[in-house]
Amino acid sequence: MGQGLWRVARNQQLQQEGYSEHGYLTREQSRRMAASSISSTSHRKQVQGGIDLYHLLKARKSKEQEGFINLEKLPPELSFTILSYLNATDLCLASCVWQDLANDELLWQGLCKSTWGHCSIYNKNPPLGFSFRKLYMQLDEGSLTFNANPDEGVNYFMSKGILDDSPKEIAKFIFCTRTLNWKKLRIYLDERRDVLDDLVTLHNFRNQFLPNALREFFRHIHAPEERGEYLETLITKFSHRFCACNPDLTRELGLSPDAVYVLCYSLILLSIDLTSPHVKNKMSKREFIRNTRRAAQNISEDFVGHLYDNIYLIGHVAA
Repeated sequence: MGQGLWRVARNQQLQQEGYSEHGYLTREQSRRMAASSISSTSHRKQVQGGIDLYHLLKARKSKEQEGFINLEKLPPELSFTILSYLNATDLCLASCVWQDLANDELLWQGLCKSTWGHCSIYNKNPPLGFSFRKLYMQLDEGSLTFNANPDEGVNYFMSKGILDDSPKEIAKFIFCTRTLNWKKLRIYLDERRDVLDDLVTLHNFRNQFLPNALREFFRHIHAPEERGEYLETLITKFSHRFCACNPDLTRELGLSPDAVYVLCYSLILLSIDLTSPHVKNKMSKREFIRNTRRAAQNISEDFVGHLYDNIYLIGHVAA
């Protein structure tokens, strides 16, 4: 046992001094072998690093060769299709690279008409020096002015020849535009009832269920936050327009403008009752039918029940 331990200790000492079990190595040979091993390892790392660097440079070079697609080398219809997906800001930036393409009148005409669907100037012979890019800037400026002061905004459009001084033209512009602030628009329509009358006639409620038609109406002409004369005016105008668009339906159901007026008020009250978190005891379907038929006796219970279901499932009519 003691001899075995002695051999192990002796072998470890010989290895440290440059010996091995099979022969003798000088310290110089040991150093050369170690240096050779280190050099080989270093060479492998350099080779590996060289391969990685080569692939990196190759990939970078290929990306530089690819770059951005040059739209001027594509067919014009394809280039215009690509640029048509850009908004006004991005199209202005694209004009720094592809000036002729990005400044094309058809692109800016599409931007104008997709944002402001109707302007009086669209139906006129364009004046000298007219461009749709300039028109877009004027329309954007006029919309911002309207959202600050509606009267000044409309006057700006008229001063630039964009809109004619006509209630019908103003109503068409409002109906086809979604960039106007609804609070300012509500104030403007309350003051300009002539524009409001023409705006109501632009709605088509044919074959629409009453609550859905009322929602569409209030999406364009926002209801006031409180009850009052303006809300009564809106509901009255809506009732007459709804009956005018659905003469057969109103005859079959026994509806009249007065009956639709009552139903609209009932739908608004029901919407508040069902959606308000402050009302704990919600109105039941039976209660709604009973209360509504007291005001509109000629309306069937089934129709009133469908009205309740619509508000219960879809939500507020004036949200």
